[in-house]
Amino acid sequence: MTFDVLITGGRVVDGTGAPAFRADVGVRGGRVEAVGRLGAAEAAVRIDAAGKLVLPGLVDCHAHGDAAVFDPLVQHAALRQGVTTFVLGQDGLSFAPATSPAAFAYASRYFAAVNGPHPHVDGPVSVADLLAGYDGRTALNTVYLLPHATIRFDAMGPADRAADGDELRAMLRAVETGLAEGAAGLSSGLEYAPGRYADAAELAALCAPLGGLPYVTHMRAYGASASVGMTEVVEIARRSGAAVHVSHLHGPASILLPLVEDARRQDVDLTFDTYPYLRASTILAMVTLPPWVPAADPDRAVAMLSSELSSELSSERERLAGEWAGRDDLWPRITLSHAPGFEWAEGMTLPAAAAEYGVTPAEFCRVLLVKTRLQAGCVRARPDEGPAGEESVRAVMRDPGHTGGSDGIYVGGHPHPRGFGAFARYLGRHVRELGDLTWEQAAVHLASHPARRFRLPDRGLVRRGQVADLVVVDPATVADTATYEKPRSLAVGVDDVLVGGVPVLRGGELTGATPGRALRPA
Repeated sequence: MTFDVLITGGRVVDGTGAPAFRADVGVRGGRVEAVGRLGAAEAAVRIDAAGKLVLPGLVDCHAHGDAAVFDPLVQHAALRQGVTTFVLGQDGLSFAPATSPAAFAYASRYFAAVNGPHPHVDGPVSVADLLAGYDGRTALNTVYLLPHATIRFDAMGPADRAADGDELRAMLRAVETGLAEGAAGLSSGLEYAPGRYADAAELAALCAPLGGLPYVTHMRAYGASASVGMTEVVEIARRSGAAVHVSHLHGPASILLPLVEDARRQDVDLTFDTYPYLRASTILAMVTLPPWVPAADPDRAVAMLSSELSSELSSERERLAGEWAGRDDLWPRITLSHAPGFEWAEGMTLPAAAAEYGVTPAEFCRVLLVKTRLQAGCVRARPDEGPAGEESVRAVMRDPGHTGGSDGIYVGGHPHPRGFGAFARYLGRHVRELGDLTWEQAAVHLASHPARRFRLPDRGLVRRGQVADLVVVDPATVADTATYEKPRSLAVGVDDVLVGGVPVLRGGELTGATPGRALRPA
């Protein structure tokens, strides 16, 4: 037999959960052609996997690579962790579908510190056109979720109220059209504006057309308050019949796992993703501004924060100052990740940057939000930092409903290290060092389970006929090297990766090939 690529001498972890076995893997025409004793076969490319594992390509179930996926550094960071597919459109905010310039501008501006500017789209765009723009332009595959807040803004602007009948029907048409054009589910961000203005009835109505594809949600509350978020998730699932996938589930395992089990007892089809870190990352406005500030209308929000205030807004500015005066516990937990115009402050805690600037932390936060027009980003230490938080992360990831998601943000000079290290940390620390998962379980949690959840055809397994998204992992050395101090450091231990049967990483370096596709669900 003659193959395009032949991976020899490795142990195959096939994604079914079965024990690893010694086999060669032959690839032809973009698919796995054979798995077995193939060492004597001819091949255009041979990869020696002796002492290594051959896994299906890993799926990052929560990545903010909607624009960043075109960046070779981001592709390199993902591939060096074994990730071959990004699930995009997260937290209810992304570029499509936006039929109006205002909706596109809002989604681009409000989440600028998370998604960054799209390098190829600068105005209203359909899901079909956005997906077509990924094909053949990146080394990674992409999957796209319909962003609820973008759809809501397109239908009703920044309104802080329930949708009326016409608005709900317009949103429903957008969901149905987006699904027909290749979206793999619906996402929401219920701590962001304007998504947080939606109620369970609105969300359930928009989930009705999903037809088994997941409703993916950044819930309304996490941590010690996770019951608030999970109660709403269960209500939406029961009213709509939708499968549910909870984004970046975090908090005390003693609270989270009973909530997950309770949802299952109510016949809710529930999965979730996590990242193996205790700090979070998001936009500074979400962390610091109270809900009554109209963040969905950035111009009005900035006016409230500005030093020159009309009499109409002065009372609101006074109210905000009063609330911020009681938040001295928050400021030290914030490290700036993205601060356009204040790049010198990136990587500094907010109090340290404020001291450098010569003002109080609250005043520096106000200045940042005004000068960046709400486009600043941050890394935030959560209250559950410490050994108890680490044990909760480990316990939650062992649940069979778990999948991996980096929540990777690649914008700014000092991002959270999770985009460069989450999956390598899973494999190196949580599989090899701590034994939280076996290699066989890791392939299920990080590859085959996500492929089933998002209905990715012929992916997630190392089996004849499957698309050849394949990763060669050195189980002895795979590890994350990115830290909070040096967040853009590449992982080690994954040197060879195929996407669609094409080598995209050889010897740890990009080959320059861009076989990635926007994957439509089966």
